[in-house]
Amino acid sequence: MTGNGSDPEAASEDSRLVSLTERLDRAEAAEAKRTAVNAGPETDANYKLGNRVLAELLGGIGGGALVGWTIDHFAGTAPWGLLVVLFLGIVVAFRSIFRMANIRPPKSD
Repeated sequence: MTGNGSDPEAASEDSRLVSLTERLDRAEAAEAKRTAVNAGPETDANYKLGNRVLAELLGGIGGGALVGWTIDHFAGTAPWGLLVVLFLGIVVAFRSIFRMANIRPPKSD
């Protein structure tokens, strides 16, 4: 007997679902606004600088280890070639990182 759509219980369920859907949409919009990333040019520059520092450090360590191991392999001086060149690679990487850190950003007036 409820085939004509005049069931009050079904109508109240529909209004509750609509209300729930509206509240969910508002909550999702508020959460998206709260967690939005404010990526400006300074954020991008800092991200690039961080990647460059990481690359310098990993390159110095990895390059020093590879060159040192190669010297040890062909000269038979294990482990001294690896240790000396690895240390030099670390020193060069830190020197480069310190030089990058001391660069003054341009003033924006």
